[in-house]
Amino acid sequence: MNESIRLGILRLSDAAPVLVAAAQGMFKTHGLEMELLVEPSWTSIADKLSFGLLDGAVMLPPLALACTLGLVGRKTDLVVPMSLSANGNTLTLAARHRPAFEAHGVVTLAAEKRLRLAVVHAFSTQDLLLRYWLTARGVDAKRDVEIIVQAPNEMVGALAAGAIDGYCAGAPWGHVAAGAGLGFIAVNSRDIWTDHPEKCLALRADFVAGDPARVRQLLAALRDATAFCATPSKRAGLAAILAQPDCMDLPAELIATSLAPEEGGPVFNQNFPVPGHAAWFAMQLLRWDKAPDAVLGAASGLYRPDLFVAAGGARPAAREEVFCDR
Repeated sequence: MNESIRLGILRLSDAAPVLVAAAQGMFKTHGLEMELLVEPSWTSIADKLSFGLLDGAVMLPPLALACTLGLVGRKTDLVVPMSLSANGNTLTLAARHRPAFEAHGVVTLAAEKRLRLAVVHAFSTQDLLLRYWLTARGVDAKRDVEIIVQAPNEMVGALAAGAIDGYCAGAPWGHVAAGAGLGFIAVNSRDIWTDHPEKCLALRADFVAGDPARVRQLLAALRDATAFCATPSKRAGLAAILAQPDCMDLPAELIATSLAPEEGGPVFNQNFPVPGHAAWFAMQLLRWDKAPDAVLGAASGLYRPDLFVAAGGARPAAREEVFCDR
């Protein structure tokens, strides 16, 4: 009997496919034994992947690139055979900034005060999309703002204490601050890049090479789970799974609101790993001096659509080749 596959996750709504696959017995249906490890931070996930303590993780694509280059801990060969979610992030600003933001926009707000904004990791989708959006609106993302790293579950408290002016994070953390009257959602990430890739499944390359049959089983189980997560009638049940004390430990009603795609919540039915997405992240890492030129080569080999198709996944009929356009 094979050992359990060890997957790392964080307490975020877009870890839903993995949690659903476990809760609904989808992993077992596909003949898999799984060990899900809830980690405290993205750094912890990167470290455990590098030392072989995890076989894979729900991960940020830019962080997967950084791991393959050794920019975060030890160099670790990773493979991304599947995307797990799209959209789902929000830029949340402190309530005190709402009048100025709504009247004059972020460029005037940043001119009045050097904003201190938090993101979940230096190599994150949130960081790159935030910088892209700020720059497009005339804000110098290096001079006019200070971008710091903070764990998502600490951001609301930091906002309340006045330690930060805002943060860019995944669901449900923007809705938590808005619901408490501490902040407001200034922009949804889908309005920066419509249906942008968010979380992916990243696996150690040696695990993929050594156990291709179980990789196919894993992808099949997660396709079933993402279909469940994408079904509107399942949203209340999905929120109940995520609300459990050993998961997010938040009110199910709040989580359900943050899951609504029409409100900017995560989308779970876009699973094909588009290599061009990895290339876009690589270009942004170069743009902000976060990675060497070698990141372009790393991006070309990171996404593996062939594995997705071999596991029964379908290629999309058409792919959007122009990404951020706002």
